[in-house]
Amino acid sequence: MAAMRLAAAVKWYETAAVSQSKAAEIAGLSRAEFLAALGQFGVSPFQTTSEELREEAGGA
Repeated sequence: MAAMRLAAAVKWYETAAVSQSKAAEIAGLSRAEFLAALGQFGVSPFQTTSEELREEAGGA
């Protein structure tokens, strides 16, 4: 059951449905533990789109 909660929390975080903090809470982990779990699932801890990065870089 815990593995299913973690997988769901990672997916919801990956799709920006929940924040890191909320996803960690759903998974029953600390935020640091959740960030480590993201790496195991191959999910970036950063939710920045390429458009947002371009805007921050000055439209380059």
